[in-house]
Amino acid sequence: MKKERRLFLKGACVAAVGVAGASGLSIAQSRSQQGSDETNCKYALIHDENKCIGCDACSVACREANDVPEGVSRLDIEREGPFGEYPNQFYRFTRKSCQQCEGKPCVNVCPTGAAYHDPKTGIVSVDEWKCVGCLYCIAACPYQIRFINPVTKAADKCDFCKETRLKEGRQPACVDACPTKALTFGDLKDPHSQVVEVLKTTPNYRSKTELGTRPKVFRIASQEGEIKL
Repeated sequence: MKKERRLFLKGACVAAVGVAGASGLSIAQSRSQQGSDETNCKYALIHDENKCIGCDACSVACREANDVPEGVSRLDIEREGPFGEYPNQFYRFTRKSCQQCEGKPCVNVCPTGAAYHDPKTGIVSVDEWKCVGCLYCIAACPYQIRFINPVTKAADKCDFCKETRLKEGRQPACVDACPTKALTFGDLKDPHSQVVEVLKTTPNYRSKTELGTRPKVFRIASQEGEIKL
């Protein structure tokens, strides 16, 4: 049934794009204007680059928890370095995954509504059966993290384990797997959550905010020296 519905949507995609182009709004944008951006909570993630050791435990856990096929990835740790002079050298590790933008460029261009903003969690998600593989969301993502899943043939990305661990009341797989506690996850609307406490007390930054994306993945910039536990 899902395959048949996707084929139907694929056939209707051109018409949907035409309507969106004429009005200046996509299906997702119209839905957003109707108030779907109101959320019960607003989940966010902090990556402490000082604590990250580049062990890839997070990406391995993500792959296992979400059945991510080989050849693609929802989460990668990028390595830079070494910096400095031997023996006082260090590396910089940064997280590459969906930034869970409140600006939602991927949602704004999706002609079928497959990319959407979940009103319960504030998470940007993908309805697999609605995706027609048009690649609009992949082109629109300024972080270049979306991909076509070779098994489902639909757009895919990190969703904070929304359909696996999060709905069971557990933290995302990457958070639990990190041996150095470099990841902090929580609700920005809860003033007593750990993620809010860390953001209040620790200098942090976000990537490409000048583009108006308003990402909900925060970073604590790495400093020269040893890991701080």
